[in-house]
Parts: sequence; C-alpha cells; structure tokens
Amino acid sequence: MRWTLKPKPETTKVADLQNALQVDEVVATLLIQRGIETYEDAKTFFRPSLEDLHNPFLMKDMDKAVARIEEALSKGENILVFGDYDVDGTSSVALMSSYLKTRTDRVATYIPDRYDEGYGVSIKGIDFAHDNDFSLIIALDCGVKAIDKVAYAKEKDIDFIICDHHRPGSELPNAIAVLDPKRDDCEYPYKELCGCGVGFKLIQALAQNEGKTVEDLAEYLDLVATAIGADIVPITGENRVLAYFGLQVINSSPRPGIKAIINQVKKEELNITDVVFIVAPRINAAGRMKHGNYAVTLLTEMNFDLAQQYAAEIEEFNTDRREADQRITEEALLQIEKNKEQEGFTTVVYHEDWHKGVIGIVASRLIETYYRPTLVFTKSGDKLAASARSVSGFDVYNALESCSEHIEQFGGHKYAAGLTLKEENYEAFKQAFEDEVSKTIDKSLLTPEIKVDLNIDLHHVNDKLWRIIRQFAPFGPGNMTPIFMTENLKDTGYGKCVGEDDKHLRITVTQPGADKIVCIGFGLGDKYDIISNRKPFKAVYSIDENHWNGSVSLQLKLRDIKE
Repeated sequence: MRWTLKPKPETTKVADLQNALQVDEVVATLLIQRGIETYEDAKTFFRPSLEDLHNPFLMKDMDKAVARIEEALSKGENILVFGDYDVDGTSSVALMSSYLKTRTDRVATYIPDRYDEGYGVSIKGIDFAHDNDFSLIIALDCGVKAIDKVAYAKEKDIDFIICDHHRPGSELPNAIAVLDPKRDDCEYPYKELCGCGVGFKLIQALAQNEGKTVEDLAEYLDLVATAIGADIVPITGENRVLAYFGLQVINSSPRPGIKAIINQVKKEELNITDVVFIVAPRINAAGRMKHGNYAVTLLTEMNFDLAQQYAAEIEEFNTDRREADQRITEEALLQIEKNKEQEGFTTVVYHEDWHKGVIGIVASRLIETYYRPTLVFTKSGDKLAASARSVSGFDVYNALESCSEHIEQFGGHKYAAGLTLKEENYEAFKQAFEDEVSKTIDKSLLTPEIKVDLNIDLHHVNDKLWRIIRQFAPFGPGNMTPIFMTENLKDTGYGKCVGEDDKHLRITVTQPGADKIVCIGFGLGDKYDIISNRKPFKAVYSIDENHWNGSVSLQLKLRDIKE
C-alpha cells in the first residue's frame, strides 16, 4: 500500500474557516480539502436542501424533451421507456415509467436481454416498439452513441428522447432530444449525474411544467440514491443532495420493492455503503443472471406482499451470482498463473463459457489480487464481450480508444467500460492493450493507494469529532470517509489476531497524552508482528462506532499499519 498524504490547505484559509464556523483545525482542514471554504459553502454541505437542485431546463434539449412528451400525453400516444439492465438503468426505467403512469396508462417498459441484445438501444427493442404501435421511446442510461439505431427508429416513425450520462462520441444521434450533461455544448452546471439522475431531471422538468415542485417528487428519490450508490458517481453537488434525501426515503418510506429487499437483510438503518453492498447487488443480480425485467417489476410493484415474492426470487439470483463470480474468479486467477502473466501491466483473461453477467464483478475481484487495468472476456453470440475495470488514477476508456482498431464497439467511463470484438482479433487486442497501458500508465498507480486526509495525534479522536464527521455523510467519490494517520502508536499488550484463520487484527492502542482506543483491522492479521511486544508503529484509519452488548464506543477502523 502507498500512503499519500493530501497537501495541507493554506493556513489562512483554515484559520478563516475555523473562525467562521467555530470549529477546530482538523474539521476546518477536512472541509477545505472538500472544496468547502466559506460559511455559505458549509451551510450547503451540512444542511442539504432540495432547493439547491439546479433548474432542469438549464440542460441542453430539456425544453424539446418536455414538449415532445407533453405532445405524446395529450395525443394519447404509446410511450416505451427503455433502459439498460444494470442498477442505474433499471432504476431509471422504474422511475420514469412510475412517473408517466401517474399521467397516462399508455406506458410500457423495455429492458434489453444482456445475452441476446447486449448493451444499449437494440434493433429488437425498436422492432418491439414498432410492432406494438409505440411512437416515442425514452431511453435511459444508454443511447448517446446509438446513431444507427435512432436512425433505424426514425425510418419506422418512432421518435427518441435520450437520457444518458456517458461520454458522447463525435456525433450525436438524430433524436428529438439528447439529455446528457457531458455533451460539449451542454452548459448544465453539474456534470456528474448518473443515468437515473438525468431521468430525475426530466421528471422534475415535466412536474415543473405542471406547476409542481421538486418536493412533490420526493417519493422517487429512493431509486435515485440507489443508482447513485451503485454507479459510483461522485457524491458531490447535486448527487449529494439527491443521495442525502434519497437515503431519508429509503430509511423512512421506501417503495415496496426496496422495503422487501431491506426486510430480507434485517438492517435497521441503511447508509450509502449499505445501499451499494446490500440493495444494489440484488437489483443487479436480475439483469446479470436472468433478465433486468425482474428488477423493474420489483421496483415498480406497489403491493408489498407481491414485492416480497419478487424480492425472494431475486435473492435466489443473487446467490447464483455469488457462486458464479467466485468460481470464475478462481478460474481466471489460474489462467493468469498458467500463462505466466503475473508481472504484466494489464490483466486480460478469456473463457468462452464464463457467465457474461458476472464478468464485471470478476474484473474487480482480479484487481484485488493483481492491481492493474483488467479485462474479462467471454463469448457472446459470434463475438467476444468484455468488462473492463481500472485502477485509481488511470483512464481505461482512453486506453481502449487507443486500441479501437481491434474493437467492434465500446463505451463507458474512466474506471469501467464494456466492449465487443471479433474472436480472431482477441490476441492482437490483448497485446495492443498491454502495450498501450505500459506506455501510458504512471508506474506508481500499479500499487494500491490510501489517500490520507490528515496526520493527527490520537487525542484529536473524540466524540465531538465523530459527531461532526458523521454529518459529512453520505460518503462516496469526491467526499470519501476521512482517513487519518497517527504515528508513534503502541499496542497495550493485548493485541491479537481474530476471525477465521486469524485474518483480522484487534488491538488497543495508546499514545502519550491520549486515552487508549480499540482498533479493528480487517484483513490485517498477517501484520501482527508490527504491533507485537509494544513496538511503536504508525497507522492509517477511519473513525467508527463499535456496538457491543448495548453499549456504543468509538473505535478506529485500521486501513493499514507500518513500522
């Protein structure tokens, strides 16, 4: 692990914010590192308000999208809500269709089959729309590169509205409206919305057109928060507001489908991490193992008893998904060893029988062992399909773009992408990708990094600091849980390895002038020697709460330790 200490902000800025907020230096520093430099910034950060959301009509083409939907509603046209099969896509479809059904009964949903149709807008979906007399398709979390498909729909007199958040290509589809904050000509103030976030801006604009406010749409925010967490977009600006209020809905009055998932895991209150690791994988499992329609059905069901039945079904898919990704990860690791590729700059593995629904998860798992840009391929029809995952700081999308002569189709983000290629191009692509990454990656990025906010003494860790840090939530990219470093720590002599195979480390630390505090280090059991015999060591950690036998105390969640 590389420990990278963030630069300390200017002393005068810290002092000014300390005075304005009446907080200590640690809190002021943490805030400035997050771009919060004034009393007003802090007020917006600590007291999120739905009024802080931008006017949706600032988004390019929003007026055209609203006008076309209003026309469809007034003429009684059939509207097809089309979306990707992942959490962001299925949440978007549930959101848009639920809202439109409050205004018309002429709405249906369509999720492409991951295996038969692949990612994004499909010819099969457009043919379905044509055969069933749909004259308008609203595509969510996909479509910004679907130039040929949108042209095909136009030939069949079907209009398209696209709500996407992926990077557009050099040309945009000839749709009625292309809503995408990442368009070069879009001046929308916040660029990092997920697909469901763009969909929410569209229903916000439609509601605004009717004289309603964003408060009237609060019931949809559980879907938006789930998509924000699952899609790992920055939790800054608008996303932070939407996630903050979405979590309130999830914890107070979630839709029956989300409530049914929560009931299965019996958790009292969910934070954004719980949404990412509990709710999202279950919604995702439908599209991975069976069909995304199961997820949309669950998320739009208003009868709780039925929702529980659907959630139980999806729980089975999730169990199958876990078993598949574990088995394929083991096979992929063996393949790397067999091919003697442990020392490369990239991981590229392929087996024709690997389940397409879990190759993205497997790519992430492989990065846990070999920390480098990773692609996992499987057979999909007459092509090979892959999921790409990257390491912090490296843009895998740009790397794929440089290898595009070998690729049929690709799309995605800096850290996650998908692609297809012809089987005969696999070896050439694999070599080209290795060459490109070896030339362009900063070699330090091949060692996992812990970004440390501040070096502090142990006496700074107290209930007051913890109360304030809790108010920094929801955490995520752009607003991560604060990580501290403390040096000259010693174990009190009772430190021990705990858990299965002594995998984890539990110690109680002291530092001169500070109270002792319990620490838990998951996966750090092999570092016991560093703390044994009261040797001094340093640690990086986050502050956490330990609930035990009805009592609550502060503890440090160790991320790493060094001599």
